[in-house]
Amino acid sequence: MGSDWSASVFSSKLGPSLRNAVITRHQVVSPRNPNLKTKNNTQEDVPTTIDLLKKELPVEEGSLVLSHDVRTGLVLVDVVNGFCTVGAGNLAPMKPYKQISDMVEESLRLARLFCEKKWPVLAFLDSHHPDIPEPPYPPHCIAGTDEARLVPALQWLENEPNATLKCKDCIDGFLGSIEKDGSNLFVDWVKNNQIKAILVVGICTDICVLDFVCSTLSARNRHILTPLEDVIVYSNACATFDLRVHVARNINGALAHPQDLMHHIGLYMAKGRGARIVSKVSFAAP
Repeated sequence: MGSDWSASVFSSKLGPSLRNAVITRHQVVSPRNPNLKTKNNTQEDVPTTIDLLKKELPVEEGSLVLSHDVRTGLVLVDVVNGFCTVGAGNLAPMKPYKQISDMVEESLRLARLFCEKKWPVLAFLDSHHPDIPEPPYPPHCIAGTDEARLVPALQWLENEPNATLKCKDCIDGFLGSIEKDGSNLFVDWVKNNQIKAILVVGICTDICVLDFVCSTLSARNRHILTPLEDVIVYSNACATFDLRVHVARNINGALAHPQDLMHHIGLYMAKGRGARIVSKVSFAAP
């Protein structure tokens, strides 16, 4: 979700280059050579953690050309102030992050193009009752506050007839789409619009985006989402938050969450569950 808020241990899965290192966000210090300089110091050839991770857990990313031949819907996950706007709340970034600003910019570009073409758009908005906590996170995106609204650049979607907005009170938008009568707004959106592919963007790559993607893929595999075939995650329009180890140590119950590393892990997990990962999205000429 979107704050300066685990470092999960993958030693059983990763190769020796990661197992034999003590890892921080910007350096790798070998236990065999504790005097090794960091990349930001004198040895420019020292690989960063993310370099090693991408080598051990590569994510092949393709490109996507959208056309009228495949009915595609755009899903925006939690592009709200509470996760994206600096200083907007407990889980909002404390300073600007390029990964988040790029995500908002690309989400805006796609939303405008989809709406111009009258292609379906669904936006999930994290929105919580003040008396119902969501452990392990502090209170955030309280319903009725600016935190729970789309970022200013996307607020025009609130009055856009082509867009469907869904407030959700849980991490997973698929589960958050379940209505009191047992129906599911997302399932109905897919079926009513005869969507064959969804393009997923938003925040956080490894939390709300990943949970939604995994549930959607499971539902697709069980033929709950017919005619949906493809779930596509656009990496450059996704983002996550950054919480350094030294900060996490001073927050009770917090886990370190290095932004670039966890963003990559989110993409890796989504691809492993069956999603397509793309780093470029364009539109076919009319």
